[in-house]
Amino acid sequence: MAKKPKPREHFKDEPEAHDFPAAADFLRLLFSEEEATALVDALRSAPTIRRKAKDLLRASGLDLLPREDPEVAKDLKRVARGEALSPVLLVRAPPLVVADGYHRICASYHLDESVEVSCRLVDAP
Repeated sequence: MAKKPKPREHFKDEPEAHDFPAAADFLRLLFSEEEATALVDALRSAPTIRRKAKDLLRASGLDLLPREDPEVAKDLKRVARGEALSPVLLVRAPPLVVADGYHRICASYHLDESVEVSCRLVDAP
């Protein structure tokens, strides 16, 4: 049986500017205004690292969204066109909080569950 080819790199090194306000909106649901602001500031300056899509889903406890989910499908089409996706923004807390990029993780998993996803990771207060 032929081995499935590894998907090519499909992530940017830096998050998009609009990812940070989106992360702040979500984090304000889980943390105080001050904590959310501090977390987003930390995410802006955190180094971009890489983690496997399957591990991000497991650590977060989130379900894999289907390929047909509108946002997942949109990200899969972007990758097929050769467009790079923005790194995901994560907060280390039990469980792992996906502040921005859940759909990008799911799209990456559908390409290859072991593909490494670019992300920024900071610790919860």
